[in-house]
Amino acid sequence: MTPDTFAGTYPAIVTPFHEDGSIDFEGVREEVRRLEAAGVDGIVACGSTGESSTLSHDEHIEVIDAVVDEADTPVIGGTGSNATREALSLSKRAADAGVDGLLLVSSYYNLPEPEGIDHFYRTIADEVDVPQIIYNVPGRTGTNIPVETTVELASHENIAGYKAASGDVAQISEVVEKTRDEEFTVLSGDDPVTIPAMSVGARGVISVAANVAAEQVCGMVDAALDEDYASAREIHHRLGPLFRGLFVETNPIPVKAAIEIQGIREATMRPPLTRLSDEHRADLEAILADLV
Repeated sequence: MTPDTFAGTYPAIVTPFHEDGSIDFEGVREEVRRLEAAGVDGIVACGSTGESSTLSHDEHIEVIDAVVDEADTPVIGGTGSNATREALSLSKRAADAGVDGLLLVSSYYNLPEPEGIDHFYRTIADEVDVPQIIYNVPGRTGTNIPVETTVELASHENIAGYKAASGDVAQISEVVEKTRDEEFTVLSGDDPVTIPAMSVGARGVISVAANVAAEQVCGMVDAALDEDYASAREIHHRLGPLFRGLFVETNPIPVKAAIEIQGIREATMRPPLTRLSDEHRADLEAILADLV
């Protein structure tokens, strides 16, 4: 690992489904090809945007298998779970499938204390020899990972990074500040704060918007990595309406609708998620028309 492991733009890809709810594996492969052709630095499979919580463990690994088989760029497999032993099992299976990294959301619903969060990540890092990314998303998990817990975990040889999806730039800055001596890559997990996060030391984004505007998001991130913040800000503001539009309803409902509006594939969801409201769809159509 290097300090820039996983730097750049990594779209958290959607999981396409057939009308009967089964996984469209050719659609998965098409998404990988489409995004790599647009210049992304890697692919994240089975994250929140991939509706991972609706996939069985076998389906989870089948999707990761398909992405690994198709991709020419690094693949990060989402393998977090509310239960440590389930996350460990998924992580081992994803490692066997050949992923380049693991994205591990902290245990959700259980609301573990910092000691439990630390144990969760160390258990997996001790047993799975693949670079791992801590995923802090309190809006989904109900728990904000304390900075000090992240800093302590960063010294583990298999813990390579941090996906920051708290929306708290001050917290992101503190994580960067206190892990500068580690081989540890901090990534934005919120498209709207990617440039603010990169200005304090984050090295890229695990992105929802890159599913819709991959070339623009890559251009924004690359400009920031080159410290051309004038160009990065210009793209950031141009994409601002899209960033907001993709979260007017629960992710990935809007991003799947956007992909459908672009004529790429139908926005089939797995219950309990359904469809984008007519009002929000009209707004999203207008946003996408302005991006062209």
